[in-house]
Amino acid sequence: QVQLVESGGGLVQAGGSLRLSCAASGRTFSNYGMAWFRQAPGKEREFVAAISWSAGSTYYADSVKGRFTISRDNAENTVYLQMNSLKPEDTAVYSCAAKAGPPGFSQVLYDYWGQGTQVTVSS
Repeated sequence: QVQLVESGGGLVQAGGSLRLSCAASGRTFSNYGMAWFRQAPGKEREFVAAISWSAGSTYYADSVKGRFTISRDNAENTVYLQMNSLKPEDTAVYSCAAKAGPPGFSQVLYDYWGQGTQVTVSS
């Protein structure tokens, strides 16, 4: 099995930055696509970013393009989400997810989920 634990969330002012981490354990990280999703109060969970195991392919929601960067360090079994120029509308619980094979955009494709980390951006 795969266990995912997010960290790095917190409270920042608009325009600030945060770096989220997702540490994976339990199974080999090899050939797992990884993604970040978020769920804001009163909204459905939405796709944020995804990355292939080799890190050769990355994908972003339009709302975060140019501001967020997803990366991974397979040696450390960790995926990161660098968030810059944060906006109040970025406030949400951010969760990482994993699936065997290539990443996808739909949450239904992912088999393993972390518990989430809260990101709050004040205006």
